[in-house]
Amino acid sequence: MFLTNQQLTKEDEFMNTKTRIERSRREFLKDLAMGGSAMFLLSAPWLKSFADDKPVSKSVSDQLSIAVIGTGSRGTLLLDFLLRIRETANIRVVAICDNYQPNLDVAQGLCQKNMCEVTTYTDYRKLIDREKLDGVVIATPLTEHAHIAVDCLSAGIHTFCEKAMARTPDDVKRMYDSHKASGKILQIGHQRMFNPIYLEGMRRIQEGDIGQVTQMRAYWHRNNNWRRPLPDNNFDLERQINWRLYKELSVGLLTELMTHQLQVALWVTGKVPVSVIGTGSNVFWKDSRTVPDSVSLTYTFPDGVQFVYDSMTSNKKYGLEEQILGSKGTIEFESNRVYTEVIPPAPGIRQLINNLERDLFDSIPVGGESWLPERAVEYKGAELMEADFYEDSQMQFEAFASFIRQGEIPRRMVAEAYYTSLWTLLGESAIDEGRKIIMPDQYQI
Repeated sequence: MFLTNQQLTKEDEFMNTKTRIERSRREFLKDLAMGGSAMFLLSAPWLKSFADDKPVSKSVSDQLSIAVIGTGSRGTLLLDFLLRIRETANIRVVAICDNYQPNLDVAQGLCQKNMCEVTTYTDYRKLIDREKLDGVVIATPLTEHAHIAVDCLSAGIHTFCEKAMARTPDDVKRMYDSHKASGKILQIGHQRMFNPIYLEGMRRIQEGDIGQVTQMRAYWHRNNNWRRPLPDNNFDLERQINWRLYKELSVGLLTELMTHQLQVALWVTGKVPVSVIGTGSNVFWKDSRTVPDSVSLTYTFPDGVQFVYDSMTSNKKYGLEEQILGSKGTIEFESNRVYTEVIPPAPGIRQLINNLERDLFDSIPVGGESWLPERAVEYKGAELMEADFYEDSQMQFEAFASFIRQGEIPRRMVAEAYYTSLWTLLGESAIDEGRKIIMPDQYQI
């Protein structure tokens, strides 16, 4: 049977797409690490771990043993990513742990579906005592992060912990100190550092494409009450299931959402804030929650650049975005767009209309209006890069496996995660105390 030219074109297109999607994530990061400028690589030193041509050994003796502690919705998703990279990273998930049996059962079912035999635990201390582990992934509620991470690091286990690091500044510092004292890796789950769109945007920022960064803005808007149903209406489980809504267990919008975007701001500037002011309130959801459903904060950096942030759970029109504004252009990471301040000329008749409008409004008669309102520029910009077909959360585990094998993690990566978590909590203090907050000296690292 002979294929027509049209059929050949479609088949070629399919194969090209298939090849592109199946392309090694490690190879993508390797290309970026090999081709990036010195300035860009300085801002993303973790990429250097992917520049080595040496393939990952497939030997069982070189296999990394990993456990997952916390198998709720996020933990089970991370478990799924770990199972996907078993061959490429030569890892094995050997154990899972959760003190809530239904979550543990779901995670065990996922392992069975993927032909992975695991030992289950309801007490993480028994897990780290009985299993010989190279690494552990912690995805528990926020208040559980610090003591579990410290115990794992002290036991000589490389540790990946979901963001934010901990519920209090003292616990954030304790985790960092344990990392330094143990010499073991502490990686925090800021997956945007492995997202191709963010990496391309950072490359352009570092290479001066948008000029001097003068402001950063971000928002994360949802329209739901963030409350999860209780099994059989068992109110004894309320704080265990809905821990994100209670101040003693979470900082709500700040630790669950903003911390991701604040990390981007620290990444862009390469600096740490010097102060934060903020406000928060319960505007819409009048229930038992004790965290705000609406927040607004402004962080100031040493050079005067500000990171302006707001988040709410009662309107989703604007979704989420991080906007980096520079003297020559703007980058919007989530929408994968870059805009220049000098707009490319419009073609044909539209250009003629623009010229006529300019002649009309630029000539202001004596005694007439002395100003014209500045409206937002209606210009769609351009894509930063082709559509993102990589899972950044999966790629961060590729990095975690590489760091374990190398025995180290870039200091900037740990320090940036540390200061992001710390300043997230200082943002809470700014809201609670109604004043400008600066960082106490004891938290400097």
